[in-house]
Amino acid sequence: MQRVTGLWLKEGCDGGILLDDTDSFVGEKNAFPNQNSARGFEVIEDIKAQVDRACGSSVVSCADILAIATRDSVVQLGGPSYSVPVGRRDARTASQDGANSNLPGPSEDLDSIIAKFSSKGFSAREMVALSGAHTVGQSGCVNFRDRIYTESNIDAGFAASRQATCPQDTGNGDRNLAPLDSITANHFDNSYFQGLMNRRGLLHSDQVLFNGGSTDSIVTGYRNNPTTFSTDFANAMVKMGNLSPLTGSEGEIRTICGKVN
Repeated sequence: MQRVTGLWLKEGCDGGILLDDTDSFVGEKNAFPNQNSARGFEVIEDIKAQVDRACGSSVVSCADILAIATRDSVVQLGGPSYSVPVGRRDARTASQDGANSNLPGPSEDLDSIIAKFSSKGFSAREMVALSGAHTVGQSGCVNFRDRIYTESNIDAGFAASRQATCPQDTGNGDRNLAPLDSITANHFDNSYFQGLMNRRGLLHSDQVLFNGGSTDSIVTGYRNNPTTFSTDFANAMVKMGNLSPLTGSEGEIRTICGKVN
């Protein structure tokens, strides 16, 4: 779930993140914002194979499967349900450069994150709601090392606990994981925002949402009203799932999600 806000922010919900590198393009899986973050691609491949067997042929796109699997994961973890329109088709290409340019990275500052979401038509409030997906998931040490060793807006006990499994030396323990939400790591709720208010955001790009800036009041509101957060998150996810989908004769329906037909 960590990259739920980045799966479609680049070009829309087209399954581009699922594509492996080819001779024609370098895909998005290893773009900096996705490294040690976007995982579980084999799960989508398994779902795709089962759906194709049930349907008798490849008629459901990987993009639709990804959108539905995201919604179902949210529900299974205790979060809100929402409608997922279907009929998307899959992209025939992907761009690591595009992902690096358009997806917010773990060290990004607030103004930059707001600008990237705004360029796709999302308000700051919608951005904060979607960031609430970090109530579940994990991130690698390489993504939060600078924060836990150099930043001041961090709870000292929290920093020490993360340092125990994330050594300061670059290259040492880079892939060691820590939960994005240290309160309820495997449950979809609003505790992520409580963590931010306690200066326990794992990533720099998390903590900037509550750091004396323009989104502080949104974080506080979601912490105090979980129903409002659930409603705003669901609405923002529907909006993101409808971002520039490929339809009609555009794209294709891949047989294998990791490669074009």
